[in-house]
Amino acid sequence: MATPLNKLRILFCGVEFPGAVNHTQQFLKHYPHISIGVWPREEVADKIADYDMCVVRMMRLDSAVIARATSLKLIVQFGVGLEGVDIEAATRAGIKVAKIPSAGTGNALSCAEHSIYLILSLLRYQKEMAETFEAKRLGGPVGETLYGKTVLILGYGNIGKELAIRLRPFGVKILAIKRSWTKKVNPLNGYRDGIDNGDQRIDEKGGIECLLEFASRADIIVTCCVLNHETAGIVNRTFLREMKKGARLVNVARGGLLDYEAVKEALASGQLGGLAMDVAWSEPFDPSDPILQYPNVLITPHVAGVTELSYSNMGKIIAESAIQLSTGDPMPALEFVN
Repeated sequence: MATPLNKLRILFCGVEFPGAVNHTQQFLKHYPHISIGVWPREEVADKIADYDMCVVRMMRLDSAVIARATSLKLIVQFGVGLEGVDIEAATRAGIKVAKIPSAGTGNALSCAEHSIYLILSLLRYQKEMAETFEAKRLGGPVGETLYGKTVLILGYGNIGKELAIRLRPFGVKILAIKRSWTKKVNPLNGYRDGIDNGDQRIDEKGGIECLLEFASRADIIVTCCVLNHETAGIVNRTFLREMKKGARLVNVARGGLLDYEAVKEALASGQLGGLAMDVAWSEPFDPSDPILQYPNVLITPHVAGVTELSYSNMGKIIAESAIQLSTGDPMPALEFVN
């Protein structure tokens, strides 16, 4: 007689990003002992005690919420960002915290592609094109090419590397900032960090000490670094003042990397020549916010990593990890942080 499987309940925090639930359910359809609950963020605190595994998404899990998670064994992010989770509180409560690595899942690749889309949208004046079309005019606006531009990748991690690969065929010069350039082989692709080992993804690399000097030379700056106490507000008044006048800024990482007031001032003065964001300072972001009224500002609804490729892979990882948690097996696909 087969040993009955332990029941496991997964809580998806928030109703945003519905594809995450749909793809996870698809991989769990033959595992009736695992159930999924989806609750709006404002109701999670009252429901979390009923669940064994929590998929955090955009929810902020502070110590007060975690204290109510009396059955919880695992908190996992459907992606890479864990800045909303009080990891110390979870550790004290005996709850493991993990994320899905962006490399190898299609997440980093998808974010890199979306960065290209945002760059080209700024260079081709997407808002003005829409207005021209509505007015039934042809031949305008006159756009710019990506060819010949200098691009600064701020945060040369998994997304940054995928972005550099895709930028290279456009004929650009690529500068990259990374906190540490330790040469460690990436087992997923065999590359080393930097430009050694025949890898010609970037033209110049530097640490944080090169930030302002690189910004002064870049036509386009893409922020794709993690948000932490060192990077919060890294695009501030000093950064914007020192960058090349009229340069464009693209953010596919976290809204908190940008100083809101500094960005607004730089747009008003023309020092910042354009802004494209997939993330904002608060989400969902107010469509009537003054920054969005500029013709050279574009925003997308946090969809850089939301592709069939990445969501299918990440949904499979969440499902497999839930199965392994229910049986007490290791969860090798997750990256644990405590």
